Amino acid sequence: MKIENRTPHQDGFYMPGEFEPQDGVILIWPKRPGSWPYEAKEAGKVFAEIANKLAETEKVYMLTEPETEAAARELLCENVEILTIPTDDAWARDVGPTFVTDGKEVRGVNWSFNAWGGTYDGLYQDWQKDDKVAEEFCKLTGYDYYDAAPFVLEGGSIHSDGQGTVIATEACLLSKGRNPELTKEQIEAKLQEYLGAEKIIWLPNGIYQDETNEHVDNVCAFIKPGEVVLAWTDDESDPQYALSAEDLKVLEQETDAKGRKFRVHKMLIPKKPVCITEKELAGYVFEEGEDTREAGERLAASYVNFYIGNQVVLVPQFGDEHDVLATDLLQKLFPEREIVPVFAREIIIGGGNIHCITQQIPVRR
Repeated sequence: MKIENRTPHQDGFYMPGEFEPQDGVILIWPKRPGSWPYEAKEAGKVFAEIANKLAETEKVYMLTEPETEAAARELLCENVEILTIPTDDAWARDVGPTFVTDGKEVRGVNWSFNAWGGTYDGLYQDWQKDDKVAEEFCKLTGYDYYDAAPFVLEGGSIHSDGQGTVIATEACLLSKGRNPELTKEQIEAKLQEYLGAEKIIWLPNGIYQDETNEHVDNVCAFIKPGEVVLAWTDDESDPQYALSAEDLKVLEQETDAKGRKFRVHKMLIPKKPVCITEKELAGYVFEEGEDTREAGERLAASYVNFYIGNQVVLVPQFGDEHDVLATDLLQKLFPEREIVPVFAREIIIGGGNIHCITQQIPVRR
């Protein structure tokens, strides 16, 4: 049921941290030819690997359409529940509901979605199915939800510590394709109303070449209140060096909603840039007006785009010598969880990674 004329803040609801206990997680089966080359056959295997692993310890919902359900069912374990919901692409983080809680009940938040920039710089022209996913999921699964539309926001553009602090990037949320009629202060007020946030930390940048206008979930993530990982490189010739240095300066100067200084763990990006190959390029089929790729294009590969499950942390791997550094760091930061490396090239060539294709649902007390 849609909750009319109220906001989460008014009702005492807030966005919990992703490291807190979960009831489940949402994924969407890949199919878009302009995102997933060669009919998404290899991408589907990785989506299934992720879904099946998470299904060992929590509820997993996989959204499909009639033409993709059979392929999904063939690879998914019985514990994964398939729901029929039409979509334009497979980025559950950005099109699914953001969930908020009052410590007992869990509700969804539906944002407006416009394909990461609408007519200004969106990645495709028709996003009507994706824009309806959050509402449809809440209706099918019985979650009451707030409607934040027409405010445009994607789930990958925010991270919460569950204690009143939300981090976002100026590059994304202040981009002209989101909410150009609103000031920074008005956007901040929206986040406070719909996420129950007390303080917004504005990082200047995300990951170099991130086509989402630099989502925060690719560059910085909470691992617990007061503690974050930050994508980093020691190579001063890499464009990411200057971007991350600016973000680090903000984190070192800021405090969270509780007045704590941030403890920052640097997480190196892949040593060698991850780029599209000629073979991969040949497998895409782009629609008219859709953002296209080119061979040699650098992708926004980052280990920060990991997913924290109830008992596991799924971390992307790229066949790079820094892969093991990322898994080792996460094992140190999450000693009670199993760190599961997932070779994620088939996701990054679609434009995102593990965090981007998942959306967690907090526990109902």
